[in-house]
Amino acid sequence: MLMLLIFLALVAMICINVPIAVALAVSAIIGLLATEGLSSLVTVALDMYDGSTKFSLIAIPMFVLAGSIMNAGGVTDRLINFVSALVGFVRGGLSMVTIGVSLFFAEISGSAVADVAALGSVLIPQMKKRGYKAPFAAAVTSSSASLAIIIPPSIPMILYATSANTSVEQLFIAGFIPGLLGAAGLMAVAAIFARRYNLPVEEAFNMKRLGETFRAALPAFTLPVIILGGIFGGFVTATEAAGLAVIAASLVGLWYQEMDFRHLKRAMLDGGIQTAVVMLLVAASVLMGGFLTRARLPQELAAGILDLTNNQWVILLILNFFFLVIGFFLHSAAAIILVVPVVMPLINAAGIDPVHFGLVVTLNLAIGQQTPPVASVLITACAVARANVWEVTKVNIWFIAVLLAVLILCTYIPAIPMFLVEYFYR
Repeated sequence: MLMLLIFLALVAMICINVPIAVALAVSAIIGLLATEGLSSLVTVALDMYDGSTKFSLIAIPMFVLAGSIMNAGGVTDRLINFVSALVGFVRGGLSMVTIGVSLFFAEISGSAVADVAALGSVLIPQMKKRGYKAPFAAAVTSSSASLAIIIPPSIPMILYATSANTSVEQLFIAGFIPGLLGAAGLMAVAAIFARRYNLPVEEAFNMKRLGETFRAALPAFTLPVIILGGIFGGFVTATEAAGLAVIAASLVGLWYQEMDFRHLKRAMLDGGIQTAVVMLLVAASVLMGGFLTRARLPQELAAGILDLTNNQWVILLILNFFFLVIGFFLHSAAAIILVVPVVMPLINAAGIDPVHFGLVVTLNLAIGQQTPPVASVLITACAVARANVWEVTKVNIWFIAVLLAVLILCTYIPAIPMFLVEYFYR
């Protein structure tokens, strides 16, 4: 009965727009007071501090900062020029450019919202200027931005690894192949829309221009080499790679001599706010996690589901459905922090690889970023495109179908996400 009341209190506070971190902390404190009395609150502040200062979490502000530096230093423009020269001859080539640049930008920032804000402000107006309908421009930008939480580095993956006590480096590697599959699928859907809408070809293929744009973008290509090469090669941890990403992005920005410090300041402030929100969620989740563990709710949930079935594939089907529903209403960070500690005992008891499950969770939340009413990435793209959310969703449903197909493949063919993990680590 107490658990039900605490859950209802949490939902009620969220519904009246109490920040999720505050709602979590208040609900946990109520539970601790009811079960253990005032003495249980002595270490609350220390527990919250310890939970939000784990070494792996330092990677979050570092990757956000690297993305801000890259966007302010002229890197984004050169990437757009190179990808445009590479695929601009295809009908609807600017939509392909959007997906291609998102694929690269995802390897630096780790944030889908940062991706859509940075690239959408440049590419969506260009698409509209060339005759692309606003809902399509917003849909392709929004869906491709969600690659940022599938392809390493990924902020949700860092949060999952912290919550599940598993390897963030292995999660990063597990996301590589699904991310490329997702990008290929999005490009296929964009090509179909390009023919349907008779979208323009940007320019004829020109090898000379391709070479020029490649040379101009070459310093930028060192960024994913440093990040992914360092992690894949076992030379650095994910947190150390984040620090290297900041240094490398700064050096590339200085090389281009185009650093917009006003833009950088604004982006750093936005990134700081985003990081602070995540850290508050992490700190509050420590309290809730401690209370739930003492109340043995995760263990009781695991036992209840295992009484119904111990089939891994059925359990994954149930959890997929659950996370898809959660994604409608919660941001990815909040969903991970709220739910993952509760379901991990079930995952371990069922013998499901936590790295495989982490990739499944990440894909679910990538879809959640595209599905109203919350849909933070979709809403950001709609704001940039000045398009109605529901009109964009009618187009975006086809791109969501691609992400859903990748989710199903990765859930039931574990070799897809786990092949590189097995090769490098096991």
